[in-house]
Amino acid sequence: MISAEIIKKVRELTGAGMSDVKKALDEAVGDETKAIEILRKAGQKIAAKKADRATSEGLVGSYIHLGGKVGVLVSVACETDFVARNEDFKNFVHEVALQIAAANPLYLSPDQIPAEIIAKEKEIYAEQLKAEGKSAEMMEKILEGKVQKYYTEVCLLKQFYIKDDKLTIEKMLEQIIAKLGENIQIKEFSRLSL
Repeated sequence: MISAEIIKKVRELTGAGMSDVKKALDEAVGDETKAIEILRKAGQKIAAKKADRATSEGLVGSYIHLGGKVGVLVSVACETDFVARNEDFKNFVHEVALQIAAANPLYLSPDQIPAEIIAKEKEIYAEQLKAEGKSAEMMEKILEGKVQKYYTEVCLLKQFYIKDDKLTIEKMLEQIIAKLGENIQIKEFSRLSL
């Protein structure tokens, strides 16, 4: 029998519904870590299923930091005004604005980075690796890893959340989609600083 305390703890950690938490804990035979992993995988599936649905509602969130030295606007869309008014959705928008203020992403996702910028980054990394005497085969693998790391620095969705370095913004988005049951998309953002 799975205790109410464990169910409550997993619910608080994941934001998943009571029945989903119970199912995951049953499947994981009471193991909290496995149950959280099951719920996260389910969240990815839910997010993928909802990705094609229209998002015509949402919020524009803002955040001003350092006594007016940094300001952020972010547009996050959802399917219904009901979700747009939901506290969890509003909190997600606020957390994304905080992330943008703190981490200064340049792009939303890797597909928005111009090809010439990626090519230039690869060229720089390749020169560094040549200077270290790496083999061509090894260089290719290392280059790919360096490009992926570059994405985590400049792409909002790939960045690690400033309050939890085990969670990316992309994973947070999947979690809020799973929790609220709607397609949610970060549409655009702007960060200004003095």
